[in-house]
Amino acid sequence: MRRALILGGTGGIGRAVARRLLTDGWQVDVTGRDPARMPRDLAGAGFSREPVLGTGVDLLVDCTCFTAKHAEALLPLARHATSTVMLSSKAVYVDGQGHHVNSTEPPRFDGPITEHQPTVPPGSMPYDSPEGYGPNKVAAEQTLLDSGLPITVLRPSKVHGEGAANPLEWHFLEQALARQPVVQLARRGRGIDHPSATVNIAALVATVADRPGARVLNAADPDAPDGLAISRIVAAAAGHSWREELLDDDAPPGLGWHPWDRVPPIVLDMGAAHALGYRPAGDYATTVQDELRWLIETRPARSAG
Repeated sequence: MRRALILGGTGGIGRAVARRLLTDGWQVDVTGRDPARMPRDLAGAGFSREPVLGTGVDLLVDCTCFTAKHAEALLPLARHATSTVMLSSKAVYVDGQGHHVNSTEPPRFDGPITEHQPTVPPGSMPYDSPEGYGPNKVAAEQTLLDSGLPITVLRPSKVHGEGAANPLEWHFLEQALARQPVVQLARRGRGIDHPSATVNIAALVATVADRPGARVLNAADPDAPDGLAISRIVAAAAGHSWREELLDDDAPPGLGWHPWDRVPPIVLDMGAAHALGYRPAGDYATTVQDELRWLIETRPARSAG
């Protein structure tokens, strides 16, 4: 039986990867800071606070690598793994003017972003800041890829899925559950910021596990719905309908904002992943349902928080 070790396996991406690998017949061990976050259906997977490799693993997945120092700590483990996957972010990409998704001036990409798009320079400022997140991810990527080991870097976009630390769909779902009669959408809801389902990320992890190599791959859903479409999908899941107020571009700044409000759109090109044999688990409307059910079930605690 093939063995996988997932670092940070109790988060949204980690638990989706664990479920996919267990379904595929893998033995899965996970590490995390809080064993209480392990879903009941994954209780059979091993849990430890410190990674235990023994003679090595077939697949090593790191969901908690944010800096060059984190990457340096990962390398000794990666040397005992047949294939390693590190989760990065589309936040590393810059447009022709050097703007990125966390910069003051929004980026303007010419079309779907490939893995050859330029990235921000590597840096070591605090990684949990808008200015430092992308540069630290680039530094981590470079540290791993320069090692010569078979390490795949995945760059997801707006992550959604059951157990997500920052469930963006709550923006619309909270309004729908409160039965708000009107939803306001900036720029007529045309904004697009490519979503990435955790189950689709997991499907890509499963693909590269069988094809070890040093590479960078985008990791996003097969479709990129705009804010208007997402608002309708979320409202339908809550059994609600509302009047859509589609605001023109000259509306006051911030009015009708939503997490996918990007014009021009941000869309990741998935050609490289498909060339490896990757097949997504489903489109956005299909894959987001698990997260929406989870959010509805946990609504009392979420509202109290």
